[in-house]
Amino acid sequence: MTNLLGYFLRILIGIVGITSLVTCQLSSFPEDFKFGIGTSSYQIEGGWNADGKGESIWDHLTHTRPESIVDQSNGDVTTDSYKNWKRDVELVRELGVDIYRFSISWPRILPNGYKNHINKAGIDYYNNIINALLAYNITPMVTIYHWDLPQKLQDGLGGWTNSEIVDVYADYAEVLFEQFGDRVKMWTTFNEPWHICEQAYGQHYMAPSFDIPGIPIYLCGHNLLKAHAKVYHMYKLKFKHQKGTIGITADITTPHPLKHNEHDYEAVERNFQFYIGWFMHPIYSKIGNYPKVMIERIKELSHQQGFSKSRLPSFTDHEIKLIQNTSDFFGINTYTSFLVTLNDDDKNPAKHRVPSFQHDMGVIETQDESWDKSGSPWLRVHPPGIRHMLNWIRKEYDNPVVYVTENGVSDKGGLNDVKRVEYFNSYLTSILNAMNDGCNVRGYIAWSLMDSYEWKAGYTEKFGLYHVDFKSPDKTRTPKMSAKVYKNIVKTHKVDWNYMPYVDDKSGTTSTKLSILLICILVTLNAFKLS
Repeated sequence: MTNLLGYFLRILIGIVGITSLVTCQLSSFPEDFKFGIGTSSYQIEGGWNADGKGESIWDHLTHTRPESIVDQSNGDVTTDSYKNWKRDVELVRELGVDIYRFSISWPRILPNGYKNHINKAGIDYYNNIINALLAYNITPMVTIYHWDLPQKLQDGLGGWTNSEIVDVYADYAEVLFEQFGDRVKMWTTFNEPWHICEQAYGQHYMAPSFDIPGIPIYLCGHNLLKAHAKVYHMYKLKFKHQKGTIGITADITTPHPLKHNEHDYEAVERNFQFYIGWFMHPIYSKIGNYPKVMIERIKELSHQQGFSKSRLPSFTDHEIKLIQNTSDFFGINTYTSFLVTLNDDDKNPAKHRVPSFQHDMGVIETQDESWDKSGSPWLRVHPPGIRHMLNWIRKEYDNPVVYVTENGVSDKGGLNDVKRVEYFNSYLTSILNAMNDGCNVRGYIAWSLMDSYEWKAGYTEKFGLYHVDFKSPDKTRTPKMSAKVYKNIVKTHKVDWNYMPYVDDKSGTTSTKLSILLICILVTLNAFKLS
């Protein structure tokens, strides 16, 4: 039975290969294309108060309001990477990737948020990781801020809504450059500013989990962009001898028109501008500043809502010049797509006296029920979206150097994660198509290295290439099928449809293999849709 399945699978692989040649001129990634794997500090480290670490806003949220997490869990221990870092570096090595993208916990370095108290144990922890990666010729790509603000800065300053945070963040970044910059040559200032601002201050979602829509989010974004620019210039001037690169990572759920009409194409463009443009337009556009549609809509709506001025702050001419061209690469995270249309209700301001980001944008977002589900309610599989998004960036910002810094899919667990394998293959094929379109994509970082704490979803959703047994004392890591397939993709620089040999021997029953064969057939039948 197994031999018969293998025979049919090889036929299907041949069909997929032919399809790939039709839809994608590049059959493999260039030799200098970089593959990586990513994690973030709060999601994997644990050791929440170990060795002098301070409290973060995520520590505070999960301890004081556990009901806000789906399973009422927290990241106090999670994968215990604070103790298991050696094993985690080995996992990265096993994958054979070029880059390990990870973040540094601000309160582990500066427990109170300020540089007057540097925690040596935190410095030692990250030194160990960086040195071990370099010993294996793996490039550390360090995210300076991935959402775990010291709680004392939230309490004392109001977090990212206070302009004082700009200098405090720059001090923190300076400590990292001083301590690690002789070895770290790739830096990202912020991961997903939209989440930092809208989902933390405008919604009761990400920490600190306020619910004040439409006002503090723009203060947050304004300060964040100024902080990014300040750190960029400091790095280029004071630490230019380190000869590294520094960028920023935005995120988007790629918009597509609900119907192919002018109305919905306008919704697509507005969606791009409010998500990507909010943070990347001031950096990458030739005239700087926020997107015109944001400036005009928020100003007009603010007036209609009775505000004395626009809720979107203004940059001075000097600030515009400081922020322009402050990124060596365009980092972008993406997982799924939306279908969008303009919100006709938007024309009746009387119905929307309370401001919000969604009302400011004026777009209704839905998803196609035919797109494959994942382990997350917000994530449906739609590979063409990443090509569409990369081409928008190419056209809007004069084809910058792009790194896809996060891309992956969730499930509910299991070693034979066929859908994750299919996700990587199909999204990477779509990236190859985008590169054939002329998109300047230099690297791809899969999310994520291992199952971990998934923010508001707790431990109910799994994104890892390695399974973690959270009940075991050592939080045992076990490679899934996706780890084995991704390793081969990295090695060959080609997508890998021939994954039947990677089915786990213990659980690779005939029924499992039949299921995989069925999925292969479905993927083959839908392969032309990738273009």
